[in-house]
Amino acid sequence: MVSDKMAKALNSQLNFELYSAYVYLAMSAHADSVGLKGFANWFQVQYEEEMFHAMKFFNYIMDRAEVELEQIDKPRKTYKDALEMFEETLKHEQEVTSRINELASLAIDEKDHATSTFLQWFINEQVEEEATVKEILDNLKLAGATGAGLFMINGELAARTFTPPATA
Repeated sequence: MVSDKMAKALNSQLNFELYSAYVYLAMSAHADSVGLKGFANWFQVQYEEEMFHAMKFFNYIMDRAEVELEQIDKPRKTYKDALEMFEETLKHEQEVTSRINELASLAIDEKDHATSTFLQWFINEQVEEEATVKEILDNLKLAGATGAGLFMINGELAARTFTPPATA
């Protein structure tokens, strides 16, 4: 069992992970609608990753407390360009990192070693998430958000596939 405070915080993160998936699904739809099929694919894979993360939280909570699903806010629908999508993606991932770190601090404060151990995977995952998004953002700034540079990055992002982590 976890404390009521921890259960509430874990459920909040579960619902934020579901919202994150929704955000990336909306970004995928937008990218597809403007002809950026590679970007649409990258965001579709990001959606799958976020759903995987949500299910990790869901299953952990099921083992330790009661799951409480909440209403998911409507995500933003359109973006000026690919650069703006990845600027927003970086901000979003930084928010996820902040939330995971707050959860980890709460687990430490409550001496909840099981939850602390569970959250270590997410802490490491967020380092990778932010680094990946920052690299794409840097490439967009370097190559340009239009023309040949965008075409090249679009092709690279089309190759991304979802592979569930082996540690799951």
